[in-house]
Amino acid sequence: MQISFVAPSNIAAGAWVVGAADGSALLPAAVRADKASGGALTRALKISRFTGKAGQMLEVLAPAGMAVSRLLLVGLGKPESVDEKGLEILGAQIVARLYAGGERAASLEIDVPKGANVKKAEAAAHLVFGARLRSYAFDKYRTRNLDEFEKKLTTLRIVTPDTAAAKKAYGGLAAVADGIFLARDLVNEPPNVLYPAEFARRAKTLLSKLGVKIEILGEAEMKKRGFGALVGVGQGSDRESQLVVMQWNGGKKSAKPIAFVGKGVCFDSGGLSLKPGGGMMGMKGDMAGAACVTGTMLALAARKAKVNAVGVIGLVENMPSGDATRPDDVLRSLSGQTIEVLNTDAEGRLVLADALTYTQRRFKPKFVIDLATLTGAIVQALGYEHAGVFSNDDQLVQRIQVAGRTTGERVWQLPLDPFYDKMIKSKIADMKNIGGGNSGAITAAQFLLRFIEKTPWAHLDIAGVAWQDGEQKPTIPSWGTGWGVRLLNRLVKDHYEN
Repeated sequence: MQISFVAPSNIAAGAWVVGAADGSALLPAAVRADKASGGALTRALKISRFTGKAGQMLEVLAPAGMAVSRLLLVGLGKPESVDEKGLEILGAQIVARLYAGGERAASLEIDVPKGANVKKAEAAAHLVFGARLRSYAFDKYRTRNLDEFEKKLTTLRIVTPDTAAAKKAYGGLAAVADGIFLARDLVNEPPNVLYPAEFARRAKTLLSKLGVKIEILGEAEMKKRGFGALVGVGQGSDRESQLVVMQWNGGKKSAKPIAFVGKGVCFDSGGLSLKPGGGMMGMKGDMAGAACVTGTMLALAARKAKVNAVGVIGLVENMPSGDATRPDDVLRSLSGQTIEVLNTDAEGRLVLADALTYTQRRFKPKFVIDLATLTGAIVQALGYEHAGVFSNDDQLVQRIQVAGRTTGERVWQLPLDPFYDKMIKSKIADMKNIGGGNSGAITAAQFLLRFIEKTPWAHLDIAGVAWQDGEQKPTIPSWGTGWGVRLLNRLVKDHYEN
């Protein structure tokens, strides 16, 4: 979809989309459209239920005397409720409506009502950002009935009085959209295509072009260095495990980096603690944490963020074989701590344990945030609208919460406590990898805390938000959501650039 920012005088053929605030008060562009159509909008309003509530739409096809194919009036809601997130949703809803109508081109001229919580240029940028997110499609494997999935809208013009300011505001958001699309692509790929080495190759190919320094450690190197927990997870697979290190140095040379660590289990069968058949479906997405970290690093580099950032992802397959780690095995982690493996399906925390140790010891970051589709327990606790967040640092978790509310990628804090730590005490090793039938998300976080070495840290359990099997959200038209890229980018932008 080609996106451009144009002046108000440049309304071309195609759809003309204008807005109204709650109460059916037509905004200036809508007033002009109404006059140009000979009062078509006014007449349509009289016989409709349109009131201007957020997301409402009123359509006039082929208005007489106009070159446009349709007028589309959209509701913005109460002026004081108009904000960045709401405009993104509106942009997505508009594009969905235009797709349904088979429209090929459209001009969006959505005025910002007085009292809104966003400026004109930023409003235009976030409107098109939402539209762009809705345009995502993962259809590379379709070979039949392609017309059923065709999205004909190829030209989207954003009409705004200050095109330069709007274009500048959108520049950073366009980079974020690229990062989200990369994360979605990675999660959506089938596991026979995206295995650890291929994931690592794509990260290197895509991010190196943007100035991100990439290092890839294979199994031999990791064994030599003592990555016993991570290598132990992947040793049952024919596919070699990988550790990918991504460095973006956009800040001051003397500044400590911030660090993101992602779980990258490219397919999780459960290992010898084999999942049931139904539980295995969708486990290609068990690398969504690594996908988010990779997408975030792309977004930071693409918008040339003034920050030093490190992304570390542990990439493995958890498969059953004669070489696989067994229940009752003891693994020695990179930190030197030993882990009694009682369930090989609690594998993500083992991958993260070594990745977290490596990241802290090598880079000594300001903070480290890990992301992982770690537990089904977090879904039981929070459902599909919030990720769980655990942290040893109040300021860091508060900043994450605010970034989540701003971007719509919301988090909810759960506790860490010595009581739960006792639940992973092992009889023969330093710890065991499961804590019993209760508090599964918390005991998993307590496990990770044992590998944090006086570093501010937050753990995001994204098992409920990394993909969607039910109703699609307006800005997420795919199974893989790309969750976390917006949140982490906003966190960096608001607090850590210099």
